Amino acid sequence: MKPKRIILVRHGESEGNVEGTLYDSVPDYALKLTENGKQQAKNAGEKINEIIGEESIHSYVSPFHRTRETFAHIESVIGAKNVKTIEDSRIREQDWGNLRSYDNEKRIMKERGEYGIFYFHIENGESGANVYDRTSTFFEMVHRDFLRADYPENSLVVTHGVTLRILLMRILNWSVEEFEDVYNPENCEIFVLELNDKDEYELITPLRK
Repeated sequence: MKPKRIILVRHGESEGNVEGTLYDSVPDYALKLTENGKQQAKNAGEKINEIIGEESIHSYVSPFHRTRETFAHIESVIGAKNVKTIEDSRIREQDWGNLRSYDNEKRIMKERGEYGIFYFHIENGESGANVYDRTSTFFEMVHRDFLRADYPENSLVVTHGVTLRILLMRILNWSVEEFEDVYNPENCEIFVLELNDKDEYELITPLRK
């Protein structure tokens, strides 16, 4: 049976969010949370507790260090309500290639914004469309999980900014234009989709456009 809710969370504030020049020397996947990011993750755990009450939850986590750390702090709050955790590389952040200079990143961000985030292909990395394709196969697996009779009442996905928006696009059948009209989520921002009486997921979290 489908879970009552799908809860999407972006990771907490990372070292890269604070100091962009770190991308020169630290791989994207290895960037960790700041102290502020750790507290944001604990606060997110408290909010998730309020949302699910005494219900159980099944979690899917990007393998990047900052998402794993975020989930660890969330789990420290929700405790035994989390009955299973799966790390899945298909919900990692959009690939920017390898190490990159801060100046080059700013140039790419500008070019991507002008061209369109979904279709712009980062050299040696990915386009938003590539992320859409891999997250689609992720959701095929998740929907198979939903068929289990013992699946928990809630599903949690801890991921990244662009990937989270593309997951919403995938679940809610947004057009490319609708995707590009939505701002990137804040660190540890929570998005809740609830199952309605039509057996479809409906976003109950307001979007910033």
